Amino acid sequence: MNKAILSIALLGGIFFSTNVAAQTETSGRDKVYRATHTKVTELKHTKLKVNFDYQKEQMNGEEWLTAAPFFYPTNELTLDAKGMLIHEVALDMNGKKSPLKYDYKDDVLTISLDKTYQKNQDYTVYIKYTSRPNEVKQQGSAAINDAKGLYFINAQGKDPDKPTQIWTQGETESSSAWFPDN
Repeated sequence: MNKAILSIALLGGIFFSTNVAAQTETSGRDKVYRATHTKVTELKHTKLKVNFDYQKEQMNGEEWLTAAPFFYPTNELTLDAKGMLIHEVALDMNGKKSPLKYDYKDDVLTISLDKTYQKNQDYTVYIKYTSRPNEVKQQGSAAINDAKGLYFINAQGKDPDKPTQIWTQGETESSSAWFPDN
């Protein structure tokens, strides 16, 4: 019985040592630390209605975003919205829209809510916008070197050997180039 416990302890020690060694092997590499932002809002549901302007390579969108404070009460919603035109922001209460004040600068949309909401108290914000992916200035990551998020391929149909298509890409931070996101 004591031999079995000793064997398990030694085996566990070997695994522990291996894990530590594996972690220290990569510690010398150049790494970019990118901390996540403090979570203020819990996004619960996003509904999008979109159409595309192929000539301008833009997307017209409407978004219904249901959210609630993550923990602390708040009267504000902050979203990333890269390279967009914001046309309307409103609180949506069962289809009835009530305009909300907002500020949009440096690709950040800050919305003043109608009141202070408590944790688990849902609200839905409606946003009408135009996504302009060619206006996005942010660079991508090592794997995906731009942050456009929305791509128009052969949008004007000038290349007969290429189909006209649109595709989206959200990793790692590019969703906010085609819809306001947290």
